[in-house]
Amino acid sequence: MIIYDLKCEKNHIFEGWFNDRTAFEEQKKKKLVTCPVCGSLSIDIAPSSITVMGKRTGQFSKNSNDISPMKALQTFHEYMDKTFEDVGSKFAEVALKIHFGEEDSRNIKGTTTKNEESVLREEGVPFVKIPIPKFDG
Repeated sequence: MIIYDLKCEKNHIFEGWFNDRTAFEEQKKKKLVTCPVCGSLSIDIAPSSITVMGKRTGQFSKNSNDISPMKALQTFHEYMDKTFEDVGSKFAEVALKIHFGEEDSRNIKGTTTKNEESVLREEGVPFVKIPIPKFDG
């Protein structure tokens, strides 16, 4: 499941959950994606601050313990730091090499330009953009 930040023509930002980018595009084309604030059908994916690519590692286990949103974000941030290799501004280059089998499959994180993201999409490289919050202290 991929979580996209979406934005309507009136700049309302909201979240959408899709199996992949193709699922988002198909639902958008069928006019199934609407802004929950104003009902607009003119929806695009909003840019976010970090891009990641991961290999499938299995099913997530459900945890019945409730945690605060801040703790959940901190836990997620720690998970990203421990399990994703930071390739920095070379994300697109490394992701393409992994996609074409020139490098071993692994979890990577880094940054991309809009042009690099377009190339990755055109080549069918799966990736997810995730905003990473900054924590005080």
